[in-house]
Amino acid sequence: MSHNLTKVGIVGASGYTGEELVRVLARHPQVQLAAVCSRTLAGKLVADELPRLRGIVSPTLVFSASSPEECAKSDVAVWFLALPHGIAAEYAAPLVAAGKRVLDLSADFRLKDLGTYKKYYGHEHPAPALAAEARYVIPELQADDSWKTAKLIACPGCYPTSIQVPMVPLLRAGLIKPEPGRLVINSYSGVSGAGKKSDVGLLFCERDGSMKAYGIPGHRHIAEIEEAFSAAAGSPVVVQFSPHLAPMHRGIATTIVVPAAGVTAAQVEACWQKAYAGRPFVILLKSGDFPDTAHVAGTNRVACSVVADPRTGNLIITSVIDNLLKGAGGQAVQNFNLMMGWDEAEGLR
Repeated sequence: MSHNLTKVGIVGASGYTGEELVRVLARHPQVQLAAVCSRTLAGKLVADELPRLRGIVSPTLVFSASSPEECAKSDVAVWFLALPHGIAAEYAAPLVAAGKRVLDLSADFRLKDLGTYKKYYGHEHPAPALAAEARYVIPELQADDSWKTAKLIACPGCYPTSIQVPMVPLLRAGLIKPEPGRLVINSYSGVSGAGKKSDVGLLFCERDGSMKAYGIPGHRHIAEIEEAFSAAAGSPVVVQFSPHLAPMHRGIATTIVVPAAGVTAAQVEACWQKAYAGRPFVILLKSGDFPDTAHVAGTNRVACSVVADPRTGNLIITSVIDNLLKGAGGQAVQNFNLMMGWDEAEGLR
């Protein structure tokens, strides 16, 4: 019955991540998708503007242009914010003040160090008091359940998710003790990671058959990666991170190179198996079986593997995710499920 369902809303529903959130939440057995907001598409039918969702969403579901104040006054209990950084905080503040639960997919609340936020995002943090209350959550990496009572959940970035899942357990266990400049990360993202926008550089004719690096050496996600790595290691960690734009619609492939320092691939695998036992979305492949973005596209899974290179003395760790699901909307729903006390795979199978 609908009165037993949790009412949820999505702000920024017309983008690629927003569309995935609509798709997942419209079929979620515990949810009533009560509000789908987009300033640019307000008043239009969701099924007309997002034809992929015909037969999934109600044929009468309409985009609304709700303001932060209107959203806060509504009877919707949980809000997903699929908005650019800066704008998300404008919604999060009144929603949290009204007692709503908020899952933010922007970068506004991912960093605890607000000086670092200013350095990488070019302006003062728009809601510093709220940033102190937010909980940054990759669900498989939480040490306890205390985050589940938070009013504001900061959902991690796509690149950092593909990087932290394989690396954080190793840093916590002390298996990896990287020196500055010796932890090298190369990641390759599908074009949807740039968002739904008019940009000549993102046109099919520009990207098909083409690969290029960008954002080097100071991509914004470095701040998120290094803050999480430093917390896991108990000391400052510096990474060399090089993102690339790949000629595919969706997916992220990450390769991480670190000095082995006597650590074997078998020890890495044992650490992963202990950390991720019983977690349905982490797939651990055998050494030498390299993960493929095609195998996780359209899912909330992350697949990882490791090989040792005796010639260089390095460990080479590879991982893949779908940038729009485990890297964004899917992980947000996974967090939502756990926050509500449901099976973490609800609506994501």
